[in-house]
Amino acid sequence: MSATAPGLDELLAAATVVCLPMRVRFRGITTREVLLLRGPAGWGEFGPFPEYDDREAVSWLRSAIECAWQGPPPSQRSQVPVNATVPAVDAARVPEILARFPGARTAKVKVAEQGQSLADDLARVAAVREHVEHVRVDANGGWSVAEAATALTALTADGELQYAEQPCASVPELVELRRRLTGRGVRIAADESIRRAEDPMRVVRAGAADVAVVKVAPLGGMRALLRLSEELAAHGVPVVVSSALDTVVGIGAGLAAAAALPDLEFACGLGTGSLFEADVAAPRPLRDGVLAATLVDPDPERLAQLQAPGERTDWWLARLTRCHGLLGGH
Repeated sequence: MSATAPGLDELLAAATVVCLPMRVRFRGITTREVLLLRGPAGWGEFGPFPEYDDREAVSWLRSAIECAWQGPPPSQRSQVPVNATVPAVDAARVPEILARFPGARTAKVKVAEQGQSLADDLARVAAVREHVEHVRVDANGGWSVAEAATALTALTADGELQYAEQPCASVPELVELRRRLTGRGVRIAADESIRRAEDPMRVVRAGAADVAVVKVAPLGGMRALLRLSEELAAHGVPVVVSSALDTVVGIGAGLAAAAALPDLEFACGLGTGSLFEADVAAPRPLRDGVLAATLVDPDPERLAQLQAPGERTDWWLARLTRCHGLLGGH
């Protein structure tokens, strides 16, 4: 930890824990908890999912400190195109979901949901294709190699996929799947295999991915994301900047990182604010499928309304304390 990094007492004094209700179940949750930090450069977001251990969560704290104490890197563009995000809903609900993303030309569709079938996925993707130009799917590692090969063959029978995100859980599985799909025109994108890896470049060196989905907080900050993206570009692998189910504060960090990239080939997964019933500030308006690459400060009234109960605040402050102790050695 650098000499200018805040001490624990300063962090605890700067912290507010919030609890955001969600419109639909996403990643198995209906409420999103995060800890926000107010620093001299603005606001940062510390929101590792509860199942992540402290060793993994410390990167999210490093990211929050960068946002709140250092601010964003220099920008290359003022707007960032974003994709619509379609959870694992019934196909009949697709128009309702897509209506929350005005002008979006790309949609990411959740597939391989536990308790659902390939027929459900096919129906959902078909419904999305009626409304948008580009479709990508995200299985969150939910398929085996054989299941992924079968599903992706079926999903591309009636139209192209921009890519399939994390169809299988492990890097060796992704390598084998890419081999099986050679010549089929299906690009494989790695998400969890990159953001939860000790060495994010391993997935590329292993030949496991055509596209990399990168997220600010798990990688340790905006500048860490830019450094990794430069390495990936040297290997011919483009990036898609995405959200880790962030509040409007965390989305700002993602937009700042995307705006700082030299090249931006794909729409970014930074339109997830519409998944929340309420957020800590009014959402950035999505117009013609793009978001302004601006930072947003939380609204004090919304912060008060969304503040987490005492026991959850205590849980997050304890987590912050433990992760702060790991900063110097991570």
